[in-house]
Amino acid sequence: MFKHGLKIHFAHRTFQWSSEARGKAAVHCVIIGFGLQDVAEKWLFDYDTPKSEPHAMKAANINPYLVDGPNVVVGKRSKPLCAVPEMRKGSQPTDGGHLLLTDAERKELLALEPAASRWIRPFLGSEEFINGINRWCLWLTDCPPEELRRMPEVLQRVEAVRTMRLASKKAATREWAMRPSIFTEDRQPDSNYLLIPSVSSENRSYTPIGFMPPEVIASNLVLTIPHATTYHFGVLQSTMHMAWMRTVCGRLKSDYRYSASIVYNNFPWPEPTDKQRAAIETAAQAVLDTRAQFPAATLADLYDPLTMPPVLLKAHQQLDRAVDAAYVAKSFKTEAERVAFLFTRYQQLIGKTVPCAPRPLSPPC
Repeated sequence: MFKHGLKIHFAHRTFQWSSEARGKAAVHCVIIGFGLQDVAEKWLFDYDTPKSEPHAMKAANINPYLVDGPNVVVGKRSKPLCAVPEMRKGSQPTDGGHLLLTDAERKELLALEPAASRWIRPFLGSEEFINGINRWCLWLTDCPPEELRRMPEVLQRVEAVRTMRLASKKAATREWAMRPSIFTEDRQPDSNYLLIPSVSSENRSYTPIGFMPPEVIASNLVLTIPHATTYHFGVLQSTMHMAWMRTVCGRLKSDYRYSASIVYNNFPWPEPTDKQRAAIETAAQAVLDTRAQFPAATLADLYDPLTMPPVLLKAHQQLDRAVDAAYVAKSFKTEAERVAFLFTRYQQLIGKTVPCAPRPLSPPC
């Protein structure tokens, strides 16, 4: 649209379409009105939730993300835009499931092979992390060959991995059959790290993230930030970052699909003073401490809008105020207003707008 000089005149941001049809699907829609000519008044219709009634806002400009902001397009970026630790994917087993264990499988294996306990680690994907599901993996990276040979039950699983990889249609996977005891992609941090689910429900105001020790193996279905601090946790767990994520991330059905190259690496971080950074760190630690007050609750329990403890919501609201203050000395009335501010800051950081100059539409056939 923007390559051809089209202008958005009005837009309804995401809302849930409903009908009286039997077995109707959950469909999310936007409505966009545009034309070649510009108009004096532009209107955005925002929804507090996809099922809410819209409220109208006058806009100076409506950009491709349907917010009142500059016409910038967020592309893939290999490194963070700001000076923050790099994010990377978790480790990829490519094992046919033979290196992975449920609680029951772990118990059964240890009954037959007690020596294997040294080589079994917790294994977390997005679902396990959020829902408190126990899952395990055989992490044999440093296992000496003579010790592996003394564990026939484990060796049987390793042989199954080799067979699975040899049968693959991918040449790279077949090559990994020569190293069947280890993951094909080992990106496990060697220190504490921040874990971010790659997929999370749209129903949560905050996508829960958290710190993990290096002994917990992060799967390829999560993202990690080694050497992250409470400051990084605080900014990423804030409404400011959540608003950015909801706007630019991909979707799996209607759930959020987080990515390093689009969401994290393009996020315009604040430039806090020492006092503002300390306030964010204090508020972030308060969120972590409040979570710890509910040891039996999963993150799904804690961040469900219906079951979120009021004390945790209060801690998040305090964190939001601390992060907002590091950006600008004002409060934001709507998410669209937040995102508009972030796009303006993003444009300032990259120093350019949409890289393609408008060109006329081809004449009709």
